[in-house]
Amino acid sequence: MLKKIAFLLIATLSAQWMFAQAKLIEKITKTNAEDIVIPYEKYVLPNGLTIIVHEDHSDPICHVDVTYHVGSAREEIGKSGFAHFFEHMMFQGSDNVADEQHFKIITEAGGTLNGTTNRDRTNYFETVPSNQLEKMLWLEADRMGFLLDAVTQQKFEVQRATVKNERGQNYDNKPYGLVQETLAKNVFPYGHPYSWLTIGYIEDLNRVNVQDLKNFFLRWYGPNNAVVTVGGDVQTKDVVKMVEKYFGKIPQCPKVEKTILPAPKLDADRYVSMMDQYVKIPMLVCALPGVPARHPDEVALDCLAEILGGDNNSILYQRLVKTQKALSASSFNPTDELAGSFQFSITPKPGTPLADMEKEIRAALIEFEDSGVSDDALSKFKLSREASDIYGLESVSGKVSQLAANQTFTGDANYIKKSMKAIADLTKEDVMRVYNQYLKNKPMVILSVLTKGTENMRAAADNYTPKNEGYQAPNYGYDKLKYVKAKDNFDRKNMPPAGANPTIKVPAFKTMTKHGMKMIYAKSDEIPTVVLSLGFKGGRMMEQNDLSKVGIANLFANMMDEDTKKHSAEELSVLLDKLGSSINIGADLDETSVTVRCLKKNLSATLDILEERMLEPQFKQETFNRIKNQTIEGIKNSKTRAAVMASNAYNRVSYSAKFVLRISFKWNRRKRQKNRIE
Repeated sequence: MLKKIAFLLIATLSAQWMFAQAKLIEKITKTNAEDIVIPYEKYVLPNGLTIIVHEDHSDPICHVDVTYHVGSAREEIGKSGFAHFFEHMMFQGSDNVADEQHFKIITEAGGTLNGTTNRDRTNYFETVPSNQLEKMLWLEADRMGFLLDAVTQQKFEVQRATVKNERGQNYDNKPYGLVQETLAKNVFPYGHPYSWLTIGYIEDLNRVNVQDLKNFFLRWYGPNNAVVTVGGDVQTKDVVKMVEKYFGKIPQCPKVEKTILPAPKLDADRYVSMMDQYVKIPMLVCALPGVPARHPDEVALDCLAEILGGDNNSILYQRLVKTQKALSASSFNPTDELAGSFQFSITPKPGTPLADMEKEIRAALIEFEDSGVSDDALSKFKLSREASDIYGLESVSGKVSQLAANQTFTGDANYIKKSMKAIADLTKEDVMRVYNQYLKNKPMVILSVLTKGTENMRAAADNYTPKNEGYQAPNYGYDKLKYVKAKDNFDRKNMPPAGANPTIKVPAFKTMTKHGMKMIYAKSDEIPTVVLSLGFKGGRMMEQNDLSKVGIANLFANMMDEDTKKHSAEELSVLLDKLGSSINIGADLDETSVTVRCLKKNLSATLDILEERMLEPQFKQETFNRIKNQTIEGIKNSKTRAAVMASNAYNRVSYSAKFVLRISFKWNRRKRQKNRIE
């Protein structure tokens, strides 16, 4: 009997240690209905892997995200593009997953998947029915711990060609596609990890070999440099057990230290230029060194960018676009983990010297200095940004992505509380202070994007060339790397089966007809927002009866976003921003659509603005002329893009002569520009 008890005790202890035990680090809950927080539990495995689980039982789906704290900023001079290259390789099979099977397994499970790479992180993610969760974790663990033996020279060459083709499509052969690359190497000093783009250079892609790529994986793709985040219709204890099983025995990669670099500095204005054979109109882009993401001054600089050139109320829009001196004019404040750059971008009216546009930027800065920050400008920025943060919580994928990013870059998955507080605490004095500190009388990189025959339109003669004097390459520790696989007590070749089919709870909805309009509505209590969608018959399909009117539906939709009989477009924009609301009108194939989004508390006020937009548009002739000219120039530029021309040709072949689909240009001036590289 004693022997039997001893045997059972040993068996129990063995079972406990079969998988690495996760340690609970943090548990965040929602204390009240108004609290803007994503509830989660955070665990850490002995091998350093961080696990974050968010339960959301509203729909029978789950979202899995694996984020590695490695992007192009971890690359070396001469070996750019590795991080993005490896994103591709991670879909090419591993020891227990056949070539190209990631896509097949996940799509057959009813899910979607993708991966993205930027300067600072690489992530892989899937959204699947919740009964497929274990299978997703098995897939992700297999490529984290069992990838390299499946990386063959043939796969390497196929993906090298794929990445080179992607660079050609999205950068080299795309209008304005090399603007950010040219800015990067002129804003940041030689060797700075942001002085090249994530896509890398063709010559570097040609030079590297498969062993270089394997070393990159061994150095950075370990559990101690990763966060596994799962959200959706799951049980936290089940998720933790699965992650312990599949990830717990994977060995660590070498220790990863946080990179800290001094902010780049410009001693004088740097005039540079580039020729772009794919554009029809020159462009002026200016950049100044800014601050890293999550820096205390980031929010104030974001607000400054909005006031200077963020929407139709901005100084640049009113000075240049409204007066038809330029087709577009904007400013924005892109930031990354190590640094940022405050930027201006102007596409002038054809034939306008870029030196004139530089003067306009400098005049806009003086105008801002004289006028300062109005109460309205500050209020609409803060309220619209707050609403945007709330809208980001609408989907489980949005919540998981935010948790993963916050944990990766700050170690605090609950960073949303700090970011929202930074917005709430912003003052007019903060905005003026960052203007004086980062923009006033500060040197800029002034980039002239030129077309053939417009060389004399550059802002000024080039006066700067990047130099590599004094550069010392960092030692990332690629020597003595060894590939060690996990030793398991189970057979990884057995793909986990799907769990029991989840119960699908179709949201209750009601229908009614009033004033001849059919309405469908449903209630959700997840977050305090309202979305309203209206569809009116008659979109671009109506144009087939008279091809001389092609494009009129799109022009109509754009005009509906302009002045009404009571308010200017700028005044309406302020009203909507202060409510944290949006009204978007677009011309689809067979209908004109109107989409309204607002906070629940502001529904009535938002509907008042919608009523005014729909029933009292003004249709000014000068507004029509401006939008028409913008659209025409946009069409000219689009004809230099291979993908656009291929789409047009496909439509002409596929449909009769009376049913030719044209490119629809939607000018959404309220949309923030984002710096995301995929």
